Amino acid sequence: MGFLAIHALIIETLTTAILASLEACGLPAPAGDLTPEPTARREHGDFQTNVALRLAKIVGRAPRDVAVEIAAALEASNTPHLDRCEVAGPGFVNIFLRPTWLHDVLTSVVTSENAYGRSDALANQRINLEFVSANPTGPLHAGGGRWVAVGDALANVLASQGATVHREYYLNDAGNQLDTFARSLLARYRGEEPPEDGYHGEYLIEMAQLLRSELGDDVDELTAREWGYEQNVKSLREDLARIGVYFDTWFSERLLHERGNVAEVLSTLESAGHTYVKDDATWLNSEALGDQRDRVLVKRDGSTTYLANDLAYHLDKSRRGWDYLIDIWGADHHGQVKSLQAGMEALGIGTSEAPQPEIILGQLVKLERGGELVRLSKRAGNVVTLSDILDEVDPDVARLTFLLQGIDTALTFDLDVVTSQSMENPVFYVQYAHARVCSIGRRADEQGATRVALEDADLSVLLHERELDLLRALSEYPGVLATSAELRAPHRVATWVRDFASRVHGFYRDCRVITNDAALTQARLWLAEASRIGLADALGIL
Repeated sequence: MGFLAIHALIIETLTTAILASLEACGLPAPAGDLTPEPTARREHGDFQTNVALRLAKIVGRAPRDVAVEIAAALEASNTPHLDRCEVAGPGFVNIFLRPTWLHDVLTSVVTSENAYGRSDALANQRINLEFVSANPTGPLHAGGGRWVAVGDALANVLASQGATVHREYYLNDAGNQLDTFARSLLARYRGEEPPEDGYHGEYLIEMAQLLRSELGDDVDELTAREWGYEQNVKSLREDLARIGVYFDTWFSERLLHERGNVAEVLSTLESAGHTYVKDDATWLNSEALGDQRDRVLVKRDGSTTYLANDLAYHLDKSRRGWDYLIDIWGADHHGQVKSLQAGMEALGIGTSEAPQPEIILGQLVKLERGGELVRLSKRAGNVVTLSDILDEVDPDVARLTFLLQGIDTALTFDLDVVTSQSMENPVFYVQYAHARVCSIGRRADEQGATRVALEDADLSVLLHERELDLLRALSEYPGVLATSAELRAPHRVATWVRDFASRVHGFYRDCRVITNDAALTQARLWLAEASRIGLADALGIL
């Protein structure tokens, strides 16, 4: 039985059994999906179907009477793993399964060769995933850590389903922000205050000292700009490496201008009649393509806007052979999504062969310490950087903390909570569960109770509700990965991890593993190993 298929196979088997039971009862199959749903409460069984309620009006009978007939037919169907059926409420049929299917789950996890939950559902998709892409004007601030964690975990989730994923960082190194940065750095270099609209972070003082020590006393603005730019990119790479994130491509915006990509896009849009000139600026007729209003592509001074450059960049990504383009942006960029998509549509991107860029918008992070808000600003003097966070918080802890909630919700990162080693800290709670489940095997070896071969273990003795809870959660893990990939929601894996950790703690508390019952000991040792595999894989994804 394939390691991906057990939970899905059970549902498929039950759906087939429901159809066969309707036929045996002489009842018509109602339109729509007949897939049974998992029950919300254990006392209601494993799955539930509302087919009797849907049939009642069609056949002109009371729904409970129909349900009783269907339940009897299901029980007589000899469906694998089916134990019994009960009629509940106005006409639901609750389906109870024997634990044998969960024992098959354990075998699948252990024999998966560390590929449990993986599939090839997205094997035909080549995905370019751009995330973080902070301007190279200073260190990555702490709030940027959320994009780091979400982007990398999403890449892992997509890859788990067979997709080819390319991590890309876009360097905005051709705009006014670098000029502003250069002026600010040069001011610090000269012992002056930065311009009012410049960058005022403390990091510039340290950079200015290093600039003088490396290049001496005669540095102009262009030199400061290029030296500072290289230093900032180096710092970004180092910070990302500390949190375990590596990009396949660092793409320079300058390249788009040097190769003429931006000019080509402007020419293409003009030739297709999508632009016009007004007030000495070139506009994209984006309102006609569904945007809220028309957008400027070339300003009065002849410089191109972010939109013009972004259109050239995304067209380049598409031409590089990536079938799907996914960007993770901050929610403050929500107004730019439709503008980009309108421009890409004007360039011929937006068909089934070349889908539109998919933009994931994320809420920002509130950083707190002791309940007090820590403000973040690259231009202010009180910048808290990702590097500062990693000086206090283990990188894995930081990543998991950033992933505890969906990216579309605001996140509070409380340094005091995250660094506390208590069960109130959700990350410690998860890591402690992993430590516990790993300790079981070590303790067994120390006491001479080493696991026998899996085929020699009697898994049928695993009947305790804590044991079955672990196996039910493991059965759901492949579906969690698939849904997380489909919805671009790696936090769903984090939610599974937290729930599974709770079940591990319950098992550890209520089920003694090394006992005088040799068969039970061996079965529980293998259950602990399956739990370790599942938890380790999910944490690896995150």
